[in-house]
Amino acid sequence: MFTEIRDITALNEEEILALRIADNQQDFIESTTQCLAEAETDKRFIPVGLYRDETAVGFAMYGVFPHDDDTQRVWLDRYFIDERHQHKGLGKYFLQQLINYLVVTYSCQNIYLSVYDNNIVAIQLYKKFGFAFNGELDEKGEKVMVKEVHAHDYH
Repeated sequence: MFTEIRDITALNEEEILALRIADNQQDFIESTTQCLAEAETDKRFIPVGLYRDETAVGFAMYGVFPHDDDTQRVWLDRYFIDERHQHKGLGKYFLQQLINYLVVTYSCQNIYLSVYDNNIVAIQLYKKFGFAFNGELDEKGEKVMVKEVHAHDYH
């Protein structure tokens, strides 16, 4: 299996826009159309396509944002696998790839994400990867989860 995290350009934007969120997940995450529009207006967001064997199978958006205490936080802001490619282990696989990618790119100690508390499947996935609720809520009322990164785990 050849996989890749790719920047979104004019060449692959159409296939990224064609990615579909499963019906039962639509309340939990914005469409790629909304995400790309947001990234266009706020350049801190970096949208990427998740590829398996030259096929777009998922989407993620990450970025670095300032926090109240004058620190910077690395956020995995959006993440989903296309409904046609779910239940194949790709959710776990690409989450690990994204964590590795963010750690290497930003040399960060922590990775943050937020999740609606009724998104049970996502919460279970994130917990398996060491994310834990930190008691905060984001501006949309989603619960914040954080993963502490141990440098020796990643090279």
